Amino acid sequence: MLDPFPLSASPVLSRLVTPLATRLSLPTLPLHVHEVLLAAGLYHLTYTTLSPFFSSRLFPRAYSAFPRRTRLNWDVHVVSLLQSTIINALALWVMWTDEERAHMDATERVWGYTGASGLVQAFATGYFVWDLVVSAVYVSVFGVGMLAHAVAALAVFSLGFRPFLNFYGPTFILYELSSPFLNVHWFCDKLDLTGSRLQLVNGICLLASFASARLVWGSYQSVRVFADIFATFRAARTRAVDAAAAVAGPLLDDAGAAQTAVVAAQAAVDAVPVWLVAAYLGANLTLNGLNWYWYGKMIATVRKRFPPPWGTKRVGGEGEKGRAAGEKEGRGKAGREGEWDGEDSVLVEGVEVEDLMEGVEGLEGDGALGLGTAMGMGIGVGETVVRTEGERDGEVEKTEVRRRKA
Repeated sequence: MLDPFPLSASPVLSRLVTPLATRLSLPTLPLHVHEVLLAAGLYHLTYTTLSPFFSSRLFPRAYSAFPRRTRLNWDVHVVSLLQSTIINALALWVMWTDEERAHMDATERVWGYTGASGLVQAFATGYFVWDLVVSAVYVSVFGVGMLAHAVAALAVFSLGFRPFLNFYGPTFILYELSSPFLNVHWFCDKLDLTGSRLQLVNGICLLASFASARLVWGSYQSVRVFADIFATFRAARTRAVDAAAAVAGPLLDDAGAAQTAVVAAQAAVDAVPVWLVAAYLGANLTLNGLNWYWYGKMIATVRKRFPPPWGTKRVGGEGEKGRAAGEKEGRGKAGREGEWDGEDSVLVEGVEVEDLMEGVEGLEGDGALGLGTAMGMGIGVGETVVRTEGERDGEVEKTEVRRRKA
């Protein structure tokens, strides 16, 4: 299937990027560079203009009251919500309509290429280009871990322009099916909807989509990609060339001639390079392991929003018992310098799942007492942070620091 994007790559732009694509062994990148740039531009426009404009009108009181760090996180989550919605719809459409892709064999699934899958790859790459820039500019806010995640994600998705596992681009993009629910969960906390029916229903959808898309679908597809790579690793040169011709054959027209050439050139390699196999499989196994770890964290995080028997949220009357639990949880968690928005977060594919510090809840009025050391406040071991007059989303209006006796 040819690239269905209505705009073709500019010849000038393609020529400009060709030397870089050749050096990085990404021969199909010039065919999609305009889509990468358009996607990155769309996400940056959303981050800098669209999100602030609409958020300040849809949620004027909440958005205007956010401190700088929380507002920055809000706009990033809006971009994540938009990106995950677009890329999921695009990937599902390609998987349902691309007939050439549907009839690929093992070798073709490794070295094959279609313009439609390239479009999915381009929009995903555009997002990670934007994510890399934002993570680098605001590394003091998001941390080195977020920056490393952006670099790794961009490197992995760029392999699709080799083309390597272009077939599996839409397949593994479906990991993002849980991301819209993850973002809505975060928005609920910021809009004082923690523990609401909306967050409960969304939490169920979040856990169900994460389990089905990442744990079940993702693990199954990982087994498939391992089998395909192993088969191709042992394949002879003639089989690779024949496979490339079979994939690219339907594309032999004026628009597809360049695509045929780059696929045939790449497929002339005798087998998958060992370093490429090791790098990809290592990253895949690591991510699958993290998915199981994150799922446990997500279950615990969702349960904290709701009272027993299904949840673990503390109710009023626990007093000193809750204070002691929060203090124990917080010991030794001194954070980086910077502005704190009251959160201790778990990173899931570039999106934060808040693991709110376990302190004492249910005090008089809307006050909340959070004991422990806080990210970004520079509070050391042996000190206690007492938050008062705080909002439910963790914003701090008044903070007192007391030093405990040894």
